[in-house]
Parts: sequence; C-alpha cells; structure tokens
Amino acid sequence: MAPGPSDDDLFNTTDGSDKGLEDISWDDLSAETDKRKTDVGGTDDAKKPAEFSELKKTGVVAAPSNLDFILDIPLEVTVELGRTTMPIYDLLQLGRGSIIELNKMAGEPLEILVNQKLIAKGEVVVVNEKFGIRLTDVISPKERIEKLG
Repeated sequence: MAPGPSDDDLFNTTDGSDKGLEDISWDDLSAETDKRKTDVGGTDDAKKPAEFSELKKTGVVAAPSNLDFILDIPLEVTVELGRTTMPIYDLLQLGRGSIIELNKMAGEPLEILVNQKLIAKGEVVVVNEKFGIRLTDVISPKERIEKLG
C-alpha cells in the first residue's frame, strides 16, 4: 500500500481543501498569492513607493583634538641614498667590491620617505658608531598635499 502525502507535500487552497503537489493548479497558486497580498496590506500598497521620514540636518562632527589613539600606528620610514636602473646582465655580473653608480652626487641631501612619500631631506651622520640622518629640510604639510594631487 502506497503511503499518503506528508504534511510537507500538502498545499492549502483558498477553498480550505488540502491537495498534494501533483494536484495543484496555477489557479490555486494565483489565488493563494492574492490572498497573502491582501493579508499583508493589499495589492495597492505593494505598488506604492516606500515612504521615509525626512532626515534631520546635523552639524559637521569635529575631529577629536586628542590624537593619542593614532600615535602607535607603525609607518615605514625609508632613507634613499639614490637610484639607478640596470639591465639584468649587469646585475648578474655584480660581486663583492662591485660599485653601483647612483643618480645622486656625493654630498647631495638624502631623501627621507614615510610610506613612500617624501617628507624631508637630510645628511648622513655617525653617532656612537651608528649611522643616522640629520634632517636639513622638512617638507611643509602644504607642499606634501600638493604633491599628492
């Protein structure tokens, strides 16, 4: 004996009778859809655009004057001695004692970059047997902003 339809296979029609999935007609689906639209506000409401209340205008929010919360963000600081371009063949010929000619002259200021943006120029110094950089020219914030755009 074949089992009857399960509750998942039953469809409640508008006339209250239960039908199996294979017995459902398009008319039954259409009637059920119309009934559900009416239950949630009617078919006319579904065609109206959504209405929203007007947004209140607020003033500009000022940035906090205390910037301590960003002081521990790490930044990449690079001191650039100079640059050059060379073919792969010449690069492969390099060895101990090789000299690479750079695009800057001796004594010319070094560039100090923060996150690959020029912020200052300086010169090499030796302090306690360690190399350092003495800043000789700091780029103004206005000049830095101009270089961005």
